[in-house]
Amino acid sequence: MHLLETWIVRLNRALVAFALAAVFLIVFANVVGRYGFGSSFAWVEEVARHLMILGAFCGAGLALREGRLVAITTVPDLLPDTLATTLRWGIVIVMFAFMATMLWLGIRFVEFGWNKETMSTGISRGIPYLAIPIGCALFLIQLLFFAKRFVAQEFEAGLDPEIEKLEV
Repeated sequence: MHLLETWIVRLNRALVAFALAAVFLIVFANVVGRYGFGSSFAWVEEVARHLMILGAFCGAGLALREGRLVAITTVPDLLPDTLATTLRWGIVIVMFAFMATMLWLGIRFVEFGWNKETMSTGISRGIPYLAIPIGCALFLIQLLFFAKRFVAQEFEAGLDPEIEKLEV
């Protein structure tokens, strides 16, 4: 099971890295084209926007596992350990319910947009809308793997040492 988690984390990181690197490359090429050669591509803004949305949705689960999401820790820190643990499990349940709802709504959104085209590229709007269900599904998978460690507060901000020390 730990090997599966490791591969999912690596795949998730690669997807986010690809999306952000692609944004950098196409925007940089467009700037060079515009100011260096007086010509730019109309589709770059649209594609960059869609890739940034993909990167944000897919990066949310990684941010959770690395302790980089915004959190209010004052209340759990003031509570006795048993109540703090119960509160954290409640937070996990709320996060799971919210992201499961977002996954379901994201699938509906993809279905709604599938027969419509984007303005610049002319592709189905359902394709960029896939960022929502893909990102929410990755978040849910990360949450399932990470919930117990989240509740026990067995992580530090930064890279997850359990994943990083594994050699696959």
